[in-house]
Amino acid sequence: MAQKGVQLDQETFSCSICLDLLKDPVAVPCGHIYCMNCIKSFWDEEDEKKIHSCPQCRQTFTPKPVLVTVSAAAERTERQIELDLSRQQIQQRIQDRERDVKVLQRQVEKINHSADKAVEDSEKIFTELICLIEKRSSDVKQRIRSQQKTEVSRVKEFQEKLEQEINELKRKEAELKQLSHIDDHNQFLRNYPSLSGLSQSTDSSSINIRPLRYFEDVTAAVSEVRDKLQDILTEKWMKISLTEAEMGVPPSHPQPEPKTRAGFLQYSSKTTLDPNTVNTQLSLSEGNRRATLMREEQSYSSHPDRFIRWRQVLSKESLTGRCYWEVEWSRKRVTVAVAYKNISRSGSMNECAFGFNDNSWALECNCSSSYKFRHNSIKTPVSGPWSSRVGVYLDHSAGILSFYSVSETMTLLHRVQTTFTQPLYAGLWFSGYNGATAEFCELK
Repeated sequence: MAQKGVQLDQETFSCSICLDLLKDPVAVPCGHIYCMNCIKSFWDEEDEKKIHSCPQCRQTFTPKPVLVTVSAAAERTERQIELDLSRQQIQQRIQDRERDVKVLQRQVEKINHSADKAVEDSEKIFTELICLIEKRSSDVKQRIRSQQKTEVSRVKEFQEKLEQEINELKRKEAELKQLSHIDDHNQFLRNYPSLSGLSQSTDSSSINIRPLRYFEDVTAAVSEVRDKLQDILTEKWMKISLTEAEMGVPPSHPQPEPKTRAGFLQYSSKTTLDPNTVNTQLSLSEGNRRATLMREEQSYSSHPDRFIRWRQVLSKESLTGRCYWEVEWSRKRVTVAVAYKNISRSGSMNECAFGFNDNSWALECNCSSSYKFRHNSIKTPVSGPWSSRVGVYLDHSAGILSFYSVSETMTLLHRVQTTFTQPLYAGLWFSGYNGATAEFCELK
């Protein structure tokens, strides 16, 4: 339809002699318009007849009429041509965009279908995982109860033997007491041999705490499974986030860093210290929220996650997304840090100590009213008001880590802008005197 319309417009503004678009259009008295050269040539051929006519309506003119340089028509012709070309281009773009819209609509349908299927499959997988965990939970419970029954039966059997032995001993003791009161020496000697013998005593070494150790081992094994599952889920989720970043997927609902403490508190969550990571010179208390530097080593069981040389501890909970926590500290020097879980637990300072490697970021707090920030052994002096409470803000996906001095107001001490490739864990490092403490504050 568009091409037909253009064709009609071109006929309207075409010369009927040369059948081309009008050039230097002029009008004859009857009103028809021709190219100037075309109508002049046509009338030159009619000069011999002394009569001149319109090539279209055949109206004759005597003498030869004066041609009228149709300026408005010429301008209209040129603009009409431009208009028609623009319309053609617009129509073509409309068709192209409508085709693109259809392609995008099909893409949306594919995305929705793929997402729905992923949600359905994920729910199915998680349901299977939950069922598996519930089954394992039931199996563990059944084994514990079975072991409980076996051990209780064993102990009660041993208890019955001891009670029988006690009764026998009491009976013997009574007989011996009665024998000791016989005045007749001959009768005493006649009765003594039959009373002197005692049955073999029950071996007391059978009494042990083996069943308690069994239950403790089961609890430890279940706890280890939980930690490994949590680590796996966190690691896989982190990989999903990194894949999104590599694909250029923007983070969900990006927001600026809060400006007030109330704004930070909306991102606070419970943070506790992991007993499996704590150095033996640190004692945990207050529900594993407080660590205290001790003079004597604590008796902790061996664990691969435990810091061996450096007096450090990591949080039990991993940190992803947007998080905020505060640390209250005292006595000389305490370092508030974040680190990847794969930071070395034994070795040199550059391998293990917070801030001395590329696996950790650390703010050293001194009672001398000074701060230092360290990462990968690079030390940066930090100025700011001294406070015994430090606030830490993390936006993992945005790669932002900020340390604040917290008092009546919050003052930014140091901000890091980087790319985090793994989940982070909050950490504490004590390098001061015995009795130094640091505690993850309960935030409301």
